[in-house]
Amino acid sequence: MPLGPDIIETLARARSDLRMGVPVVIAGAVPVLAVAAETLSAARLEAMRAMGRDPVLAITAWRAETLKARAYDGDLARIVVAPDTGLAVLQALADPKDDLATPMKGPLRSARDGDASGHLAAIRLCKAARLLPAAFCVTVDAHVAADHGLTVVDLDAAQPHLNARSPLHPVVQARLPLEVSEAGRLHVFRPEDGGEEHYAVEIGRPDRSKPVLSRLHSACFTGDLMGSLKCDCGPQLRGALAQMGAEGAGVLLYLNQEGRGIGLANKMRAYALQDQGFDTVEANHRLGFEDDERDFRLGSDILSSLGFRSVRLMTNNPAKVAMMEASGIAVAERVPLKVGETAHNRLYLATKAAKSGHLL
Repeated sequence: MPLGPDIIETLARARSDLRMGVPVVIAGAVPVLAVAAETLSAARLEAMRAMGRDPVLAITAWRAETLKARAYDGDLARIVVAPDTGLAVLQALADPKDDLATPMKGPLRSARDGDASGHLAAIRLCKAARLLPAAFCVTVDAHVAADHGLTVVDLDAAQPHLNARSPLHPVVQARLPLEVSEAGRLHVFRPEDGGEEHYAVEIGRPDRSKPVLSRLHSACFTGDLMGSLKCDCGPQLRGALAQMGAEGAGVLLYLNQEGRGIGLANKMRAYALQDQGFDTVEANHRLGFEDDERDFRLGSDILSSLGFRSVRLMTNNPAKVAMMEASGIAVAERVPLKVGETAHNRLYLATKAAKSGHLL
């Protein structure tokens, strides 16, 4: 077996590099040198300009819509970057925090010719790294990576993995007595791609031959740990565990997909936009994200690994029911979980019902 990294390991390296502001080379038909706009430094900006051609800021179509820029590449826009454009301007294009204070940006010209597949891959890597989905990119010659010791992502090899969920493997399980049930057990699952681990909390000894009371719960640092009043996550977590404890059996799947899959930092950016008057969906779009970036199939993968084939699913979200059914886990019953409404999250819950179809 070769000692060097395979494509999965290379993508993990690329995500880490982008988080630290180190450019990566995406080797497609036209090699692209890309760095996350969020972590880009002034020194690296000038170095990339000096060694590359056709500088652009790659952003998603959602962010382009906010900036009134044309997205000629489907879900992607390539904003042409002038030679005198500074770092502060690039980062202002990527980050909407000051949009209302400085609404006039541009005029912005979008590139419409040439291959944009490398730029799209850079955006997907930024998302996977939990960074703002915006990348400064230049076209380079193939030798640049070797000259500067940069990570090289083979685009053809990477394409099947950029949107796929990584297989999960059980790491360890142990008894975990809980307030709701002394018969608790925690299972830890680790993805092959080096991403965050996910957990299953098993209450009692659920019968694998019957539908298990279950909940897919996305990690929420602010709600689960800090008691935030801006969401209903904490009450839902505790309410689901309490009901499982009362019934004597259940499985809570705790998935590390903070902020609907955009990460805590970006969730806080969305909160700041909500304070400016945007609802939760509008805030995600202004940041350049979809309404919901989570992959609920991870939950069905864990349930299958644990030997379950059907569930009584505690959720208000029909998308979770549809995902379970599509992934081979039968949903015998949808169990409503309506708790935690406050004066601070009433609009948030209304938006989830109106725009995301939650049954509230």
